[in-house]
Amino acid sequence: MAEEVNKATAGSGPHLLGATELWIEKTSSLPDSNVLITISDISGEHTYLMAGQRIIETKSSLFVQAPEERVVVGPRIWYTRLNTAFRWSGYALAIVLMSFSVLSFSGTVKARVVLTGSMIPTINPGDIILTTPATNVTPKVGSVVAYVGRRFDGTAVGVFSHRIIGGDAATGFIVKGDHNPSPDTQKPKLEDITGVVIFVIPIIGRFLTPKALMITVPLIFGLWLIFDALKND
Repeated sequence: MAEEVNKATAGSGPHLLGATELWIEKTSSLPDSNVLITISDISGEHTYLMAGQRIIETKSSLFVQAPEERVVVGPRIWYTRLNTAFRWSGYALAIVLMSFSVLSFSGTVKARVVLTGSMIPTINPGDIILTTPATNVTPKVGSVVAYVGRRFDGTAVGVFSHRIIGGDAATGFIVKGDHNPSPDTQKPKLEDITGVVIFVIPIIGRFLTPKALMITVPLIFGLWLIFDALKND
């Protein structure tokens, strides 16, 4: 709670305003002196004029102009809270992105967006999987690995992320999508495995498609305009 007292005026004796008890001990040399008190809290601004033994509720703007940072009323309360939340969220996101960029550049971690439902319910379409090279985490039965799928002639056709259910690095691993009825035809060897899944980020990948970005980018810009308007209101 903040209190602002008009220094040009003073009264005498104790006065009680709601839950706030104030004492004014000195007596003004001016017979018609008054005291103006402004209290700002989460419910808004409250101003009282103490004229002698009378307490009159009024508005501070009729007498003085309070500093902008001391007035927290109406939409500005929500703007301040949302601005703080977005600011700290932005800091956290920036730290995460910078950390991931360093790890990705060094080859420690790679990210992929899952497009199919072969690993439902463990991994769903639109999830992002984070993988690390097999040199960091040894593939074993139960691990979910990303491997290069190849045709019978050895031509690469894409990267698949399935679970190891058998086999070994020498003869080839038996892999299978959790949602698929049977194992994959190919038995990838260690050199085919591009990474072992170490973490799954749900849903986020759905917002990284071109169609989703066409919606989310204007939406974020619109929210920024709204917050800027509230700031200047």
